[in-house]
Amino acid sequence: MKDGENLPEENFVAEQDAAFFAQFYHEAGLCGGHVILLNPENSEYYEETKRQALAALRAYPGGLQAGGGVTPDNAADFLEAGASHVIVTSYVFREGRIDFERLKKMTDTVGKQHLVLDLSCRKTSAGYRVVTDRWQKMTQETVDESLMDRLSQYCDEFLIHAVDVEGRAEGIEEELTAMLGNWEGCCVTYAGGVHSYEDLELLRRLGRNRVNVTVGSALDLFGGSLAWKRVLEICGSVTGVH
Repeated sequence: MKDGENLPEENFVAEQDAAFFAQFYHEAGLCGGHVILLNPENSEYYEETKRQALAALRAYPGGLQAGGGVTPDNAADFLEAGASHVIVTSYVFREGRIDFERLKKMTDTVGKQHLVLDLSCRKTSAGYRVVTDRWQKMTQETVDESLMDRLSQYCDEFLIHAVDVEGRAEGIEEELTAMLGNWEGCCVTYAGGVHSYEDLELLRRLGRNRVNVTVGSALDLFGGSLAWKRVLEICGSVTGVH
């Protein structure tokens, strides 16, 4: 791999380790946060990434979810360390489609109550298509109410990243949020683009009080401008926050 090739862009690098933030969330009473391993297993940094993830999970047992390269073979590592759920995308897709045999194996291995399906998606002329493999591969699956109806029997929650706006802190994907708000099923968490307190209110309205939200790079904890306490205050009254 050439220097810098296929590496994620860094918006912010904390001085503290993952366990510090896990303990911080624990003391703040914030549950459902995401611990994501960005480095693949073939990376020289993977073992250290995994070590950090497991340390965070142990610091807040039952309070965090873990994702990034999760398969039936390694899911137990994260659950035994304290993850409430494992987050899965790429494992359950093959050749651009849902592999229901793999999905059933994943559910049978960890239990429906411990599985979050990440339906990260990109807007296309055909709708919001699921993307996998660190958002590099487009699938033929469209995120809509029909897909969520089919998949909800296998999982406890959906995590929906709007990848076109993720990490940019330039506003939410309104059309996607409105669609998620129309669906009545299991827990749904939206991620992508939140950059203001007004975004949170807009998400509440479009999501019809049914959609949770993940806020990352916009928080002052991670170099952003939104005060984390104010975000908790707003989300405590209008929706959930992860």
